[in-house]
Amino acid sequence: MAGYLIGSVDFGVVVPRLLGVDIYEIGSGNPGTTNVLRSMGRGAAVVVLVGDILKGLGAAALGAATGSEAAGFAAGLAAVVGHCYPIWHRFKGGKGVATSAGMMLWMSPILGAILLTTWALITLVAKRASVASLLMAIALVPGLVIAGHRGWPLIWAGAASLLILYRHRENIVRLLSGSEYTIEESP
Repeated sequence: MAGYLIGSVDFGVVVPRLLGVDIYEIGSGNPGTTNVLRSMGRGAAVVVLVGDILKGLGAAALGAATGSEAAGFAAGLAAVVGHCYPIWHRFKGGKGVATSAGMMLWMSPILGAILLTTWALITLVAKRASVASLLMAIALVPGLVIAGHRGWPLIWAGAASLLILYRHRENIVRLLSGSEYTIEESP
């Protein structure tokens, strides 16, 4: 429950509101880093990205403090669910990528750093955050297997990956049709 409530603090909503902007009314309307970047610039986007990473990291740390790796991943998953469906923001949230990266940075720091760095590089090269996000979601569980994780942690991380893929369903349709927006383009 604590992981979900932490995840429900959506920095993609809070930061724009502090700057007098309703993120639901601009760009794609998605309260995520990419829409904040397109609509409000790099400074606001960096604050949103760091905040969303920290809440995934914090929730995973809180769960792992029980002494159970599975609880750390479960709490991280709860934060991702909270990010996607936040109680504080009428259940209208983001896509869960940065929050899951935070979970990974706590639960498997080397893999988390590799995934986050790879996400940033792919986003810069492909100019499409959705491509990087989808690849990160797909690589998450195989990466954990390679890193030696087994059992429930794979189930919880797999659920986070599936949720991220589900939240990107419109992006997938646009990618397949060749009409996906770049990080510079606004819908």
